[in-house]
Amino acid sequence: MITLENLHIELGEFNLHNIDLHIEENDFFMLMGPSGAGKTVLLEAIAGLVTPQQGRIKVAGKDITALPPEQRGISIVYQDYALFPHLNVADNIRYGLHFHRRDKQVGELRLRELLELFDLQQLEKRYPGTLSGGEQQRVAMARAMIINPQVLLLDEPLSALDPRLREEFRLILKQLQQNTTATILMVTHDFAEALALGGRGAVIHQGRVEQVGTMEDLFQRPQSTLVADFVGMKNLFAVRLQNETADLGPLHIQLGRHFDESRGYIAIRPEDIVLSTTQLQSSMRNSFRGAISQIISQGFYYEVHIAVGETNFCALVTKGALLEMELAEGKEIYLFFKSTAIHIF
Repeated sequence: MITLENLHIELGEFNLHNIDLHIEENDFFMLMGPSGAGKTVLLEAIAGLVTPQQGRIKVAGKDITALPPEQRGISIVYQDYALFPHLNVADNIRYGLHFHRRDKQVGELRLRELLELFDLQQLEKRYPGTLSGGEQQRVAMARAMIINPQVLLLDEPLSALDPRLREEFRLILKQLQQNTTATILMVTHDFAEALALGGRGAVIHQGRVEQVGTMEDLFQRPQSTLVADFVGMKNLFAVRLQNETADLGPLHIQLGRHFDESRGYIAIRPEDIVLSTTQLQSSMRNSFRGAISQIISQGFYYEVHIAVGETNFCALVTKGALLEMELAEGKEIYLFFKSTAIHIF
């Protein structure tokens, strides 16, 4: 559906280098990466707001690289909504029709459909300044959808919402995908959003695509240390691989498969590390004793950092587990993980 071929853009600090990417029709594709990676520039290039110095952009097999934005059949929604303060909700939504010839009756019918889809019927005469952040976001989405775009581009649409509204809007986005044939490309920093909404995705760093795949591939099978670090594999170590072990200083980590002697990296997701206050009889091949160096609240979960000699591991526990095990800084603890939980680069 969307094909980017050797796309190259130089735009101050936000550059893109030789981007090759294909997104399938009706896909919900997640574009992830640190700030300054070039994610928004890529969206704006697809929308026609930024001109590439090199490469081609195709939508449904048609080369749209040189087309003006209004002829691309693409809508973009920014994180700040960009609503017109002097227009009421209905007129903000209708605004998208100004650049697209539509029968007036068809346009009004589409407006009614979107007011219902985004639960805006009671707000259509209100002005943006009187709306909550969640309501403004729904108006911005309805305005983007009124032209029935082939492609919908979302630039961190949930970042300004509080946690309750964010969860509510995820459900709206899921419903939107079920009720439209549009291909959706969304920029996000939130892993929970990516996993909840995305089918496939890509990680971009310094203007280059580092990895493309399903959400499961990106989060469970990263292909580089950069992607592993970005998707939250906080346990990332340089090691010496030999036979079936990864030597990390005095620690010998069992890999469960054979490697010729070489240097490399291993990564373990924090949620794959099990903690216990006592030594367990377990099938998990890796077991170490350490001391808790730090406990950090992450909302519903806690990061527990454990020093095993000179090596620091990070595990995730629930508040219930934290209280039940009476975890505290300085307390001795055992950690366990399976060899199958180890990612090797």
